[in-house]
Amino acid sequence: MLQEPMMEKLTAMRLTGMVDALKAQEQDPASRELSFLERLGLLVDQQWTWRENQALARRLHAAKLKGACVEEIDYRASRGLDKSVIRALAQKSAWAAQHENIFVLGPTGVGKSFVACALAQKACRDGYSAFYTRAAALFRDLAIARADGSLRSLLARLGRIDVLVIDDWAMAPLSETERRDFWEICEDRYQTRSTILTSQLPVARWHEQIGDPTAADGILDRLVHNAHRIEMRGDSMRKKRGTQPSS
Repeated sequence: MLQEPMMEKLTAMRLTGMVDALKAQEQDPASRELSFLERLGLLVDQQWTWRENQALARRLHAAKLKGACVEEIDYRASRGLDKSVIRALAQKSAWAAQHENIFVLGPTGVGKSFVACALAQKACRDGYSAFYTRAAALFRDLAIARADGSLRSLLARLGRIDVLVIDDWAMAPLSETERRDFWEICEDRYQTRSTILTSQLPVARWHEQIGDPTAADGILDRLVHNAHRIEMRGDSMRKKRGTQPSS
């Protein structure tokens, strides 16, 4: 029978989606009523879908996001979230296509990280690469890379990511080395990639946290002018959940 060798060849060519679709067709009597081209079209569609799903799984794994998605954003709590703004940003992730940035601002515990990761996850679903890191971890990784000689490689890798999510930005004043490294990241990504920053501080306070006026001007000039701002407010949701009586 020719079917088994054909399956083996399809598997060897990594056409796993087509193999699964062919098996499903063989078990479905209705498929025998289809023409050759109709059956072939279904096989090709299944292979395409399988490949897209595999690519998405790889992007999500590499992104290291916190399991958030825009469909699960809670608008019931009084946090200043505008559903129409989030929906507009999520619509085909046009902000990522246009290399725009997003700032998610507000006090601790209001869900800034979730919103940032949800928008990045939607960008992944729309075909963009993403990567999540906390600011402290980013600067630690940069310091390690500088020490072991891999800084250029790390900066190049960060420069290729379509959506870079940096959580807890501007929590502490930057050192001279941190300013220089972050300026390089911003320069490499300017008008070619998108960055999402979450921060407890308003944008007006970032300049003093960066420190050096010249470096601060250069960094903020590359971030602020093409950025969407999501300003959240309210009490910590973690605190609220902690005070709720158990059922």
